[in-house]
Amino acid sequence: MSLQEEKGQPEERRGKLTVTLALGTLVATIGSSFQYGYNVASVNSPAPFMKAFYNETYSVHYKKDITGNVMSVLWSLTVSLYPLGGFFGSLMVGPLVNKIGRRGTLLLNNIFSIVPAILMGTSVVAQTFEIIIVSRFVIGICAGLSSNVVPMYVGEMSPKNLRGGIGVMPQLMITVGILMAQIFGIRFILGNTDGWPILLALTGIPAVLELVFLPFFPESPRYTLLNKGNEDKAKRALQKLRGWEDVDGEIKEMYLEDQSEKEEGELSVKNLCTFRPLRWQLIIIIILNMGQQLSGINAVYYYADSIYAEAGLNDETIQYVTVGTGSVNVLMTVAAVFIVDSWGRKALLLVGFGTCCVGCVVLTIALVYQSTVSWMPYLSIVCIIVYVIGHATGPSPVPTIITTEMFRQASRPAAFMVAGTAHWLSNFIVGLIFEFLMVSSYSW
Repeated sequence: MSLQEEKGQPEERRGKLTVTLALGTLVATIGSSFQYGYNVASVNSPAPFMKAFYNETYSVHYKKDITGNVMSVLWSLTVSLYPLGGFFGSLMVGPLVNKIGRRGTLLLNNIFSIVPAILMGTSVVAQTFEIIIVSRFVIGICAGLSSNVVPMYVGEMSPKNLRGGIGVMPQLMITVGILMAQIFGIRFILGNTDGWPILLALTGIPAVLELVFLPFFPESPRYTLLNKGNEDKAKRALQKLRGWEDVDGEIKEMYLEDQSEKEEGELSVKNLCTFRPLRWQLIIIIILNMGQQLSGINAVYYYADSIYAEAGLNDETIQYVTVGTGSVNVLMTVAAVFIVDSWGRKALLLVGFGTCCVGCVVLTIALVYQSTVSWMPYLSIVCIIVYVIGHATGPSPVPTIITTEMFRQASRPAAFMVAGTAHWLSNFIVGLIFEFLMVSSYSW
């Protein structure tokens, strides 16, 4: 007899990965999370051709060439306005998910992907580089919303025993998006003078697929029950997601949670920041999200080719090493799906950040001595791969899982807004300053 049964409580039924749950998770993560990763890496490989287009268009409009400093500013804006848009997108999470639901927000969010995809794809025809910079900001809004709403949506659909593994899926699709952008960015595919507008525009395809298929999957049962008050619809959703008819126990659990939360009241961001019982949880998610981004993972994908060039690799080799790095990122995130529930969140974070630290220290030494020791460029590659392995197993996927698990229904939207703000502002800082750090390093 189980401990729960001895206490007079029914034993909790372990959830299974049903077809509806699996496909719903795939549609949401491919349609939204994939785009986040794709747009992180999509400007890396075609950067030389895009800069040439910037210079050509600038010369036509202003009758003079772009100076080095102006180009650095324009390119850092192209990169960093994406996470700045993400910051503004994260501020929209709370109002939207409470008003139109998790699924509804994801469907509406595709507007912020399809429109800029079309604009970026037609930028050469329109002879304007400014529209690319503006579009990067708009598509950043899409990423800011999806990076917060997708973990919330799939987390609330998942049974407790699968929440960790399924919670890694958004991060897995982000890494797949990064890898696909790196593959399409190979010179003979789309990373060339004629292909880069198509490379940027392809981000609209997952958005269209999500618009078509996501309406066939249920809204979050928790949102349907607790926010909309529709118990019958919530039961039908749970029955589809769990694969069995008796979901009364889970419905009862949601009601109990709602009752305890009503005593506390629904928390806005302001209330959450001043609510003492959740102070440490709030500090934890802020530190985790800042640490995730300020550790520099997205700089690797924004500027991967430049980093490898600085390490002494030739242009032909760089594009394939970049794809190799993206492949390692995907494989290690897949591994995280299977170990996150057995190892635990804390262990993965400690091991992951520790590995990143070792990789960065050795990489710094390798870059200092690369001009005097012939094999140092190869050590640099190894260090970057070790860094990516460490980040993919813990710091990348775990923060969103912890945010979902630490906060309940009433405080979860506000918590994701705070976490998203820390995430995207840190990402913006990295994207904005790294171009200037790279330029400065050339003069050392």
